[in-house]
Amino acid sequence: MKNCFLACMMLSLCSFGAGDEAWLSLIRRDHPRMFFNRDTWPTVKARALGEQRQVFETMLRSVENYPMDPVCSGYDPIVFGEVKTASGTHKITAATPINSVRDWGPEAAQCAFVWRVTGNPIFLEKARKMIEVSAAAYRMAIKNGRAVNWYSTNRVLALAAYDWIYEGLDDAQRKPLITELVAHVEEVQRGPGKPRIIRLNSSGVGSGFYGVENMLWFSGLAAYGDGYCDELALKHLRRGYELNQKLLEYRSRSAGDDGGLSSGVDGYCMGAYPWSHFNFFHTYLSATGVNVAKDWPSMALFPNWIYWLWIPVRGSNAALTFGFGDCQHVTNEMNIGTVYEHMSQYMHFFKDADPEAASLAASLRSLVNKRTPGWVVLPFILGSGDDVQPYMEQELQHTPLKARHFESLGQIVMRSDWTPEGTYCLFTSGAEITQHKHLDENNFVIYKQGFLALDSGTRGRETDYNLRHYYAQTVAHNCILIHQPGEPLAPYWGMREDSPEGKLNHGGMITPKGKTLAFETNDLFTYVAGDASNAYGKKGKEAVRQFIHLQPDYFVVYDRVAASDPNYRKEWLLHTQNQPIINGKTLIADENKGRLFCESLLPKDAKLTLVGGPGKEFWASGKNWEVDSAWLERTVNNLAKSGREPLFGKWRLEVSPGEARVDDRFLHVLTACVQTVEAGIPAKLLESPDQDGVELQLPGKTIEVWFNRTGEVGGKIVVRGGKTYELRKDIQPQAGVKIVP
Repeated sequence: MKNCFLACMMLSLCSFGAGDEAWLSLIRRDHPRMFFNRDTWPTVKARALGEQRQVFETMLRSVENYPMDPVCSGYDPIVFGEVKTASGTHKITAATPINSVRDWGPEAAQCAFVWRVTGNPIFLEKARKMIEVSAAAYRMAIKNGRAVNWYSTNRVLALAAYDWIYEGLDDAQRKPLITELVAHVEEVQRGPGKPRIIRLNSSGVGSGFYGVENMLWFSGLAAYGDGYCDELALKHLRRGYELNQKLLEYRSRSAGDDGGLSSGVDGYCMGAYPWSHFNFFHTYLSATGVNVAKDWPSMALFPNWIYWLWIPVRGSNAALTFGFGDCQHVTNEMNIGTVYEHMSQYMHFFKDADPEAASLAASLRSLVNKRTPGWVVLPFILGSGDDVQPYMEQELQHTPLKARHFESLGQIVMRSDWTPEGTYCLFTSGAEITQHKHLDENNFVIYKQGFLALDSGTRGRETDYNLRHYYAQTVAHNCILIHQPGEPLAPYWGMREDSPEGKLNHGGMITPKGKTLAFETNDLFTYVAGDASNAYGKKGKEAVRQFIHLQPDYFVVYDRVAASDPNYRKEWLLHTQNQPIINGKTLIADENKGRLFCESLLPKDAKLTLVGGPGKEFWASGKNWEVDSAWLERTVNNLAKSGREPLFGKWRLEVSPGEARVDDRFLHVLTACVQTVEAGIPAKLLESPDQDGVELQLPGKTIEVWFNRTGEVGGKIVVRGGKTYELRKDIQPQAGVKIVP
């Protein structure tokens, strides 16, 4: 990804909206036209009564049990009370999450679909009443100054339900339904003179795009040209189309030639994020007959990103991931509950544009037990996907590529193989997309049968101060700290504490953005160099980390750190889940079945300190940033049932120089292994006039790793009796899905 990513993107985004409107003439004037149309309906109905009959009959039974006179609730004004947490009693603010309105949008869509299949007028009437009461509840919620729902999903389904029952209604029934729905969509859009609505989600094209703007396209499509609210419908249709073009442009550029979406947090991108572009693809196709997905081939690479973030677990229908950014850190499990439906959609839309990516999607889909997509109509509009051939298990587990650089997301994933016993590492550097990213440049996470070096803290339920004051800050990550007395806390979202401690930065970064200087990978090693100097502001003159993964289980970390004042204390951090042991200059930490050895070679006068344990798990700026006690109790109790505990990271190692200096060099060697291993890899400090290095006794060979002490960032790896590798000073290019040579 080029450094001009953002500039190019903004120029591209500004180009939409003033151009060709030929697409508008393609919109069909009849109904239905959302997700299916009169031409495709026979095939959809045949699937419901054929290959997906079991799914349809389950839906039918649900619809039969829905009430004839549905009632909505939860649209009353917000009462600003107080909530008790472990750190005290705090007022609920406008930023505190609220309960959603209990509407009937999804159920209306189910009733509408079942009516179309069966022709039973009872289901038609149920759908009509559900839309009617839901629209009224939406309007009342806004009148009361509160948002309906953080997500657009239910309201999109209410609009789709209207479209699907259009033919069964007369004018007198249609008009009040669609005018109220469209009026609601209009009233929640941003603009001058609009009242403030508590927890109104304006999620834009640079994030999940599942807030109020997402509804515009569907509102316009449901109402367009029917004579009930044509002016407003056309306005919504045009604006919705424009926003979706911007969305696709942004996501295509975010994916680049590697894969990814609008955030580096897989929990978001495997949750609601993909629905916004898939729902546009489906409805544009049903309304115009044109498949626009083929115009955005970069988006086909999303399964590649998920594959690299996926840590397989033996004997369990689960997958782990690295806990990046705003991940909850409870179990660090990947959201595989959506794998089947998301991967099915990538197969459906991109199997011709990128067969390799579609095959990878099919491979991931085959790993999960859930076999039915969750969206109301999805099982009936997608094919089986049997025409897409997945990769063989052996190909996935032992692909020759040992690392992948996702440039726009600033993530470098390294691994020994793709098995439950493998070694995995995520390094963070140079992200252009910072949605839900922490102040964690040059951070690393290591997993081998346990989270051995991990991100700490948790977002909890967003009712305590851990999120803003600890979890998102540099101190919660495996990074460098430079302590400038009195420095203000770096901004992040979440509850703010206005105490003296709450205003201070505990030595961390002030911006989440750095620069990747170099990346390369081969059969022997992966090398990354990240420059986070600018992330520390004026207090940091240099903060460069060179990170090497030596196959299969060894890591060398070299940091060049310079402070603008020698009295600004520096600390090298390593977070562990459990209390580690320090033996001389070596840390030993266990988690699950894994073990980590971390030996400190530089500074020579290094002081090793452990921080953590009860009352100090989240220590920063002179206090422990406790997690909401009620949420914590529930979380701990739920995990205890399966013999687990939250992966919040209860301890950290702080390595600091013995004396105050402007410049320091940190050199660490880490061994990831199982708990039967009693010692880390033998390491010996090496020095030359202009380089620092280490001699490592790997199984079957001796390796020297050298780093330039000053000047140009670089170095070399020497295999005794073999090859010498000069470390690259640029980015090794990678593109596409590369499972087999």
